[in-house]
Amino acid sequence: MNDAPDATGSDIADLTYEQALKALEDVVRRLESGDVALDESITLYERGERLRAHCQARLDAAQARIEKIVAGPDGVPTGTRPFDEG
Repeated sequence: MNDAPDATGSDIADLTYEQALKALEDVVRRLESGDVALDESITLYERGERLRAHCQARLDAAQARIEKIVAGPDGVPTGTRPFDEG
């Protein structure tokens, strides 16, 4: 996987939640190290923001899927069910 920042963010769209989170952690680690030039810091910050938004969108989508699972066919919540319930 290419960790270089992509100006369009198109590489981010293809990442799983876990991959995006790891990439975001790497960005934060680099920014916190203080060993990055100003221009690169800005680029990293922008990438970090795109990664954060991607992670949030994936979490929101997962939550929507879970809510759909526990709703009845008429959309009225039927309650909660354990994930391991057969």
